[in-house]
Amino acid sequence: MDEEDLTRLLDKLDLRQKVRLLTGATTWRTAAEPAVGLGAMTMSDGPAGVRGEAWDEFETSALLPSATGLCAMWDEDLVERLGRLLADEARRKSVHVVLAPTLNIHRSPLAGRHFECFSEDPVLVGRTGAALIRGIQSYGVAAAAKHYVANDSETERLSVDVRVGERALREVYLAPFESAVEAGVHVVMSGYNGVNGATMTESALLVEPLKEEWGFDGLVVSDWGAVRSTVAAALAGQDLAMPGPHGPWGDVLVDAVTGGAVGEEAVDDKVRRLLRLAGRVGALGPAGPSFLSPTAATSPALPPSAAASALSSPQRPRPGPRRRRPPLRSCHRRPLPGVFLSPRTTGGGCCVAPWSPAPCCWRTGGCSRSTPQP
Repeated sequence: MDEEDLTRLLDKLDLRQKVRLLTGATTWRTAAEPAVGLGAMTMSDGPAGVRGEAWDEFETSALLPSATGLCAMWDEDLVERLGRLLADEARRKSVHVVLAPTLNIHRSPLAGRHFECFSEDPVLVGRTGAALIRGIQSYGVAAAAKHYVANDSETERLSVDVRVGERALREVYLAPFESAVEAGVHVVMSGYNGVNGATMTESALLVEPLKEEWGFDGLVVSDWGAVRSTVAAALAGQDLAMPGPHGPWGDVLVDAVTGGAVGEEAVDDKVRRLLRLAGRVGALGPAGPSFLSPTAATSPALPPSAAASALSSPQRPRPGPRRRRPPLRSCHRRPLPGVFLSPRTTGGGCCVAPWSPAPCCWRTGGCSRSTPQP
């Protein structure tokens, strides 16, 4: 679908219809608009797997090694193949946008989400992330580069204001996202944090360098709940507020446009980007890739042999024999009240793994039952 087609569809929508599209319809889906043939698009957490919409241990997902482990292999071809595996999983789960890769930088060993980031080296992060993006998008599924930008701390990650000089910002923090744009990424996710005084959903960095200098023509989606204002976020390069259906835009944004605080051309640009994304993932009009419904998927997206092949490499040395562990000492059982008293659904990188009575912390590396923070 070319730009003239997008303009024709945009002209069919009134202001209220356009603004409605700029906030999610549910936690994981965008709004549909039958008047222009726009279907809802489903997003899902990553990057170590594709969970889908369900938080259910019986709805399992392929679980990849952590992003840090993938990056340590220095193998872009392998990462691209694993991106295709994620895309196949996404299609099996009717997911249009995989919220991956995470392109933030390892700045401290204490940051709790570094297992889903690649490295402390911005060049290595950029090249590895670009390979994953190419793999995911080769199957008609959109990748989302996150969290733009400098969202590298778990301490006050929802509100921290990162003060950073221009050179460090460009050469360290922005560089991986520039590589993602060069790779053709369809979606960029803005973070919760601020940079140099402005929260990212209201930051001028969404326009310059992202959209203007780098020429990013895709959609900027917020991290979940990161849009906190109406006019400031609408005037910035923020395009889509997630989740929905409630948020700071809606009728308040309609009033801001009719009152002259926000130009309608800004709304039009956001909707155009949303329609462009929908065209790329087959959610606009009759054309596009067909997605399997979760109920129709009765087998894994890739056979075990193919998945094993993707993770095997003749250049990688075989591990040596395992050392026999000494038997555990017998001990008295004592109750440990707390959040882990009940079984937890787990899976590092927001995947869902089947429940097991064995301790979850060493099986899959993290818990997926927390509040969604893509």
